[in-house]
Amino acid sequence: MEIREAREGDWAQIWPFLRDVVAAGETYCWPRDTSEADARTWWMGKPGGRVFVAADADRVLGTAELHPNQPAAGGHVCNAGFMVASHAAGRGIGRALAGHVLEQAANAGYRAMQFNAVVETNTNAVSLWQSLGFRILATIPGAFRHPGHGFVGLHVMHRSLEADAPQP
Repeated sequence: MEIREAREGDWAQIWPFLRDVVAAGETYCWPRDTSEADARTWWMGKPGGRVFVAADADRVLGTAELHPNQPAAGGHVCNAGFMVASHAAGRGIGRALAGHVLEQAANAGYRAMQFNAVVETNTNAVSLWQSLGFRILATIPGAFRHPGHGFVGLHVMHRSLEADAPQP
């Protein structure tokens, strides 16, 4: 498996699994009926952003996007999103993408990574982030309308990217 910057032609493989993840409505706050054009803009076109793919030969297995969490005075903290194709789940793709993105973020000079909305019922993601040194700073109760669980919390998670910062 190779992790690399996304290329223009990768979108055709990203869109089907991104569409499925968003349509499921279980992990992202996006509208479940997000159009392909909107999804492409939101995923591929964030100001200051970069997009990566995990690929096996020519098959895209997962994707991640990295961008400043806030502009200007908040631009030293980054944010990221991750999606893995269902056929590639359980193979360590998300963990590999996470490690790559954390390294890229640190190399780009970001001081920390913050996730603004990790759905508390997404236990695989929460466990992954905690295993990589992220802490839950707060949980906003009932901030996410899950299609199966009703109103559940959204975690705000954070990790320093500075080499000398203590990690949990």
